Formats: sequence, structure tokens, C-alpha cells
Amino acid sequence: MSKKTAQDFLEFEQIREGIIILKNKALRAILMVSSLNFALKSEDEQNAILYQFQNFLNSLDFSCQILIHSRRINIVGYLDKLKKIEEKEDNELLKIQIAEYRKFIESLMAGGSIMRKIFYIVVPFTLLEKQEGASEKKQRFSAKIPVLTEEDFQRCKIQLLQRVEFVALGLRRCGLQAVPLTTPELIELLWGFYHPLEAERGYYPEIPPELTT
Repeated sequence: MSKKTAQDFLEFEQIREGIIILKNKALRAILMVSSLNFALKSEDEQNAILYQFQNFLNSLDFSCQILIHSRRINIVGYLDKLKKIEEKEDNELLKIQIAEYRKFIESLMAGGSIMRKIFYIVVPFTLLEKQEGASEKKQRFSAKIPVLTEEDFQRCKIQLLQRVEFVALGLRRCGLQAVPLTTPELIELLWGFYHPLEAERGYYPEIPPELTT
């Protein structure tokens, strides 16, 4: 029996030109979305935001996935800086205060109290949607794994990016900014899901130049 590699358990096959290609040849684009402090808005502003967001959802004729990723804030560099200041401090009282403050921050990190939430929207497109004829759809749907030619990829990519622009425009009307992730950013995001501890410390693998487009 052949041993399975980590790649055998991943749902995606390739990342290119800012697009994730799944093993079933479906395409995915991911947008990083800004946040806003809804609680600090006035009642009228809150109602306006909710109304615009409702209109945005009703305007979609395709499904989207909203992803909220919680991650501890990486402040290792800040702690290292505090350590150096502590070592150089001549005043013993200040030195003790800096040390206590550093230990307090470390305890917060250990407890997972310093968190940040990052918001994403996953926009899909499939080969089945590209087909126009019913017979072609049936034939494509019946195949176990459809074939994604270069021509198919480029055509689907255009339509996927149109969806991305539509989503970004709809969110902008809600007061949110949405930016599609590039290939390196997608690689870092997916790598971080499978290596959360390393990602929290700001470590990411070196990406080959040919994958940066």
C-alpha cells in the first residue's frame, strides 16, 4: 500500500494567477474584507448598513462563503524589543517594571486573550457554469473529474473576476473594503491554516519566484 502525502488530503490542486483550483477543477477567488465598528455607529447608520448589506445579498445570483479567521496577534518582535530595553535599563525600578509588564503581555498571549479576526469572502466558479448547452452540462456533470484546459481556465477566470468585482462593489456600498488575494497571499493563508503556531509567530515558507504571479 502506497503512503499518502499531505497533499493527498488537501482539497485544492493548484494556485495560479490569484485563483485556487480545486481537485474537482472548480475555481475559487478569496477577498480579504475590512471591518467596521458597528456598535459605535448611530441607529440610522446601523440601519443603513444593514439595508445595504441586505441588498448586496439579494443581488447575488451565485453562492459565496464568508470566512472569519481568528488568530492570536503576533507580538513576538514587540516582546523581544521589551527584553532588550529591560537589559539596557540602568534604573533598577524601571527595569523591574519593564520585566513585569513583559511577563504580563506574555501571560495574555499564553491565554489566547490577544486575538484578531480577519474576514474573507470566497467567490466560486465552476466549469459547469461555463457550459451553455443542456447536453454539455449533463456530459460535464456525469464525468467524475472534468478536464480543465488552458482555454477553459482563462474563460472561467474572466467570469470569476467579474464576480469578484461585483462582490467588492457591493461591499463598498456597505462601507467595507474588499481586496482579492494574490497567489503568494493565498499560499500564506492556506499554509497558515495547516501551520497555525508558526503563522502566529510570523513564519511563512519561502515562495518560489515562479509562484508569485
